[in-house]
Amino acid sequence: MRRILTSLALAAAVLAVAGIAFRPHTAPPRSVAQAQPVDVLADRVARAQQHLRDVPGDWGGWAALGATYLEQARVTADSALYPQAERAARKSLALRRDGNGGALVVLGALANARHDFAAARDQAEAALRIDSADADAYGVLADALTQLGDAQGATGAVQRMLDTRPGLAAYARASYDLELRGRIADATGLMRRALNDAVDPHDAAFCHTQLGDLAFGRGDLRTAGDEYAAARAADPASVAAQRGHARVRAAQGDLSGALADYADLTARLPGPSYLIEYAELLNVAAQPSEADGQLALAAAAQRLFTANGGRDDLATAQLALAEGRPADAVKAASAEWARRHHPDVADTLAWSLHLAGRDAEALAYARTAIAGGAHPATYAYHLGLIHLSLGHRAEARAELARALATNPYFSPVDGPNARRALSALGDAR
Repeated sequence: MRRILTSLALAAAVLAVAGIAFRPHTAPPRSVAQAQPVDVLADRVARAQQHLRDVPGDWGGWAALGATYLEQARVTADSALYPQAERAARKSLALRRDGNGGALVVLGALANARHDFAAARDQAEAALRIDSADADAYGVLADALTQLGDAQGATGAVQRMLDTRPGLAAYARASYDLELRGRIADATGLMRRALNDAVDPHDAAFCHTQLGDLAFGRGDLRTAGDEYAAARAADPASVAAQRGHARVRAAQGDLSGALADYADLTARLPGPSYLIEYAELLNVAAQPSEADGQLALAAAAQRLFTANGGRDDLATAQLALAEGRPADAVKAASAEWARRHHPDVADTLAWSLHLAGRDAEALAYARTAIAGGAHPATYAYHLGLIHLSLGHRAEARAELARALATNPYFSPVDGPNARRALSALGDAR
């Protein structure tokens, strides 16, 4: 399941740093802190710092500096910038506490980045008490509620954002809201509407990448490839578009090309999710020692994220699964589920329980993952194998067939496994 990162840079830029954003591996459309190359962002930080040395009482300038630090963190995958963003936002609040919704939005974005979604919700609501028409605050709130599993609340926040400031960021969030309800065609239509509102190459690349991800999720490699190519043409530096291109190459059987793409993109943006995907492909290519090296890097990136105030037990669970430690994955995924009820968390917990031999428990979470309407190939595959382990042959056959019908390329490892399992059940698909 893709996880969206569709906000103004204030509100959601940082989520991709740790790999848990609302659509994975993607950069947000620009807003207050616009998506920019690293050198441009560094220059903006330097100029903002100089301005604040000259005018240290500019509370709005401190909030803007915090937002720019968050954008830097997203672009560079450097969570060490989080404390700097927090200090800048809190300096803004120290200078002006009453009516300073901008600083609260930055703190809410930072909380989302650190995956403290309850705190992000609270900061957004505080900003909205100052200005009930603050579209940026609605963006932070929508992101937080989506991750907390409050589907109704998230939809309401997205609608308020659409009512208050319709545009790319709102349309992209609305697209993901529809995707989580299983309305893929409608989600695609809204993302195309977002693309129509793109005003610079970074925005266009973001939208094309999202459209590519939606196409890939339904097994349409041609459209996905075209969208990723358009994203890379708009922004040749787009890591998310390169990741999409790599997945298409792997699906087409170009394993060496996909590995080359992953080697480059993980060097530029070494987030845990990218590194885990790279390791999976290396294992497919019979390069286990190289795969282990990428998993070690993923673990290091996760430790850095935690050291800078983040918490991401979902990524911890995914890393444990990649390393063959299902009991540890269950523990981490259970901790994440206690904090938030997003479908991705339910699916990961279900799969962890299955691999730990606890299929009766796994089934309940696998069913929860699809309860809201989203039913991507990965969810269907996991549910199918859980049913199979429980002896539910008809249900297993239906879910495995659904996984392959939805997207036969959903995983270079699990796709072939699904075909073998379905064949053993009497369907030679």
